[in-house]
Amino acid sequence: MTGRFVVIVLDGFGMQAMQDAARVRPGDERSSTLGSLLKDFPDLTLPNLEALGLMNAFGQESRCMKFSPEACFGRSELMHFGADTFQGHQEIMGTKPKKPETHNFQQKIDEIEQALLQKGHQVKRCGTPGLQYLLVDESCTVADNIDSDLGMAYNCTAPLDVLPFDRLMEIARIVRSHAQVGRVIAFGGTGNTVQDILAAGQTREGKYIGLLASLTKSYDQGYECRHLGYGVDPQVQAPSILAQAGVDVTLLGKVADIVHNERGKSVSCVDTASVLDLTIQELDSMKSGFICTNVQETDLAGHSQDPARYREVLETADRKIGELCGHLRNDDILVVMADHGNDPDIGHNRHTRENVPLLIRSRAKGRNVGLRKTLSDVGATVCDFFNAPAPENGTSFLKEIQPAS
Repeated sequence: MTGRFVVIVLDGFGMQAMQDAARVRPGDERSSTLGSLLKDFPDLTLPNLEALGLMNAFGQESRCMKFSPEACFGRSELMHFGADTFQGHQEIMGTKPKKPETHNFQQKIDEIEQALLQKGHQVKRCGTPGLQYLLVDESCTVADNIDSDLGMAYNCTAPLDVLPFDRLMEIARIVRSHAQVGRVIAFGGTGNTVQDILAAGQTREGKYIGLLASLTKSYDQGYECRHLGYGVDPQVQAPSILAQAGVDVTLLGKVADIVHNERGKSVSCVDTASVLDLTIQELDSMKSGFICTNVQETDLAGHSQDPARYREVLETADRKIGELCGHLRNDDILVVMADHGNDPDIGHNRHTRENVPLLIRSRAKGRNVGLRKTLSDVGATVCDFFNAPAPENGTSFLKEIQPAS
């Protein structure tokens, strides 16, 4: 196959609660990210996503957006435990999710502190007795991640003007070797200070303590990030499989931080317009290959419980997706999807366990690929498109969206 396959992940843009939400995530059974936005903004219009079948996937029309009779669309459940960006993207790429252990940082603080001290680092405890995090070398905090499912990740955060990213990664790798949670996340930016990071401290449920990422000023400039996963084998994922088959692979946005792509091109970027402009530029320079782009600012708006900001980001993404469609060839495929929900009106700042849209542009018209059981069906379809071996998980729907010539 000589075409291009583009996947755009609108991070946190769910449709409605999964059937198991009441059982596995009590409270999330009320969630609907798109539903909340339409309730808050009945005049919301996303013409390009509408044309791709947004309301078809949602299952109902709004005041200003209607079903698209020619749309090729579907929805997908999440196979991974909870509702997580890292696990969601590993699943998209074809990994069969494995359930990590759940620990608040207090359960591991003694072990991790000793490991850091043994490696020659200075370590200081912050917080109050029984609810503390670590400050390493007067520059890097090690604490609970309080931006996603509690107990599922630890953050290592530092101002990169003070602590270069390679030294931050050394600390994160020590933490990773003594933690069984799903992720250890190393990130930072330039232009901020240790005091800015410490000022972002918050607690959750009386047993989690961390730094709210959006308040650390790490995203403002010079942002770098790496996610160290638990139980993830890159060799069974689409990027590694495609690279082995000689297919060009480009990851843009947050997906560049969290998915292994040793042989391909990875570029981190947070700003929505910028990351989608990069996608268009990469598409224009690529004769054949796979591009996956993560639009992170939708998720950040959900975490901030800011529906007005969520709307603004969606409108920017919709406009840029419309521009991108003008650069697609007839033999290309575009999938616009999400990795979980992040309902801005749910009353908490965590991800929500929701079905996500699959909006597909291909040569097929008026197709419904149904409710898929796993996000990995996308990764399997990408590999099938390039006649490459299948990933570990997922069932291709290529034949349903790319009829024989």
